[in-house]
Amino acid sequence: MKENVIKVKSFKFSVRIVKLYQYLTKEKKEYILSKQILKSGTSIG
Repeated sequence: MKENVIKVKSFKFSVRIVKLYQYLTKEKKEYILSKQILKSGTSIG
């Protein structure tokens, strides 16, 4: 069965957004902007 391209790409994008969120909160101590990025970046799912 063929994989759904949109589902795969959106999942990979969401994983990258979560990693970016973790980086911003741990390394840069940025909480407000990183929370907005997390919300908007993972909303596609």
